[in-house]
Amino acid sequence: MFGIQSRLKLLFVVIVTVVLAISGSYTQYSLGKALEESNQRLRKGVITRLQISLPSALWDLDKSKVDSIVEAEMLPPEVVAIRVYDSSVGLFAGKLRAADGKLVAVEGAPEPAGQAVEAALVFQEGGSASASIKPVSVGRVVINFSRAQIDQALASELMRKVIEVLLLDLILVVALSLSLRVVFEPLKQLRDGLFDLATRGTDEVEELPENRRDELGEVIRGFNQIQRRLKSTIGRIREAEDAARRSAQQTAQALQDLRQTQESLLQAERLASLGSLVAGVAHEINTPVGIALTSASVLKAATDELETAVKGAGLKKSDILRYVETASESARLIMNNAYRAAHLIHSFKQIAVDQTSEARRPFGLHEYIEEIVSSLQPKLKKTPISLVLHCPDDIVLDSYPGAFAQVITNLTLNCVEHAFEVDTAGEILISARLDGEVVELHVKDDGKGIAPDVLDRIFDPFFTTRRGQGGTGLGLNIVYNLIVKQFLGTIAVSSTLGQGTHFTLRIPRVTPVDGAQV
Repeated sequence: MFGIQSRLKLLFVVIVTVVLAISGSYTQYSLGKALEESNQRLRKGVITRLQISLPSALWDLDKSKVDSIVEAEMLPPEVVAIRVYDSSVGLFAGKLRAADGKLVAVEGAPEPAGQAVEAALVFQEGGSASASIKPVSVGRVVINFSRAQIDQALASELMRKVIEVLLLDLILVVALSLSLRVVFEPLKQLRDGLFDLATRGTDEVEELPENRRDELGEVIRGFNQIQRRLKSTIGRIREAEDAARRSAQQTAQALQDLRQTQESLLQAERLASLGSLVAGVAHEINTPVGIALTSASVLKAATDELETAVKGAGLKKSDILRYVETASESARLIMNNAYRAAHLIHSFKQIAVDQTSEARRPFGLHEYIEEIVSSLQPKLKKTPISLVLHCPDDIVLDSYPGAFAQVITNLTLNCVEHAFEVDTAGEILISARLDGEVVELHVKDDGKGIAPDVLDRIFDPFFTTRRGQGGTGLGLNIVYNLIVKQFLGTIAVSSTLGQGTHFTLRIPRVTPVDGAQV
């Protein structure tokens, strides 16, 4: 299985390799150009000096002087042979660089390797000041230059760059493996814990270690808190059942235990949604990560095409412009989807922490409802139902964000599950306004509505119209208890068959300290 961790490693390795390959290609091109220019200057200097020094020696037929001049000009290893021809006698003198680097006479030697350059030798008696004397051509000189030094330098630079890229890729993979382990190891523990909690008895599941002090540690502590409360709830249910069976005299106490168990079940239902939230957000993060990986693949393919064009000496301006456009679009997609994944993780972290904590704090109403809606997107995306939010940005509540999130979540999911038929389009509207120090919230849908004989019972515990289809009858009862007991507010509902349902909630902007009764 090619997991997210492996994909991230591959993505970063590809990006680093592409950047270094482009940089190395430019360096290789610049080095080759500089070496070519240096070689051209060497050739021009050798030819110029020979045209100045050889004519007088060749005019005097001074072979020793010609040999001295030739040997002096063959000091650079790029010069492999110099042959001097007299206009009347033919080959007059010359030197050839042997395989061991020594200079030998060209007579009887094989044709020298390298590129041959020929230049005429012109002698003017009396120097350049005697303009009346006509210059005389005394012969020609043929110089053979080698490109071996240039090719060797380019090959050495290429090998150095390849080794550098491989070392950097190795270091990057090791660094990513060590850093990503910090994130993925606790996620793996949380995944295994959720799976065990869903498939095994709660008494058999051990709590996860709580030695982390970061965001993932908060999620793990929330998971352990859910597990502890579930164990406590199940224990209370068993105790209540045993007490009811043991003695009829303990009926009153058993009923009290059952009522406490009911309250615990309400709390457990509130916390159980965190497991679904984890799965939904994990699935949602896969989309932007997949888009980022696809964009990186497109960028890699475009880079390969550009590299092929560079090696084939067929690079055009249009190729570079097309590459720049592809790279820009790929980078934009990678950045946008990385920001999107970060936003999802931020929303999930805040909602997860709030739902496992009963602490109160100030929070912006509009921003927090948006975070709640973001956490519900995996559920809403499976339906043709749209959710619209109308809320002023300046409303700030000093209250219990975890309980508030549970209220909005339960009302929204209740609309999704009960107000519309399967695959039927519809709209859920959440609006808010500030009436003095009271916040008035409205949750409306345009679904099928609630029958009059059912409307008066929707807040009763364990009342549901979907018995046997997954309904527990606790969702709206949790909403009622939170609004009335914890927020010290009110909730009302009105509905017309075929036209939808309208919930109206009124809660204090600042929840009284004595209101925390749940």
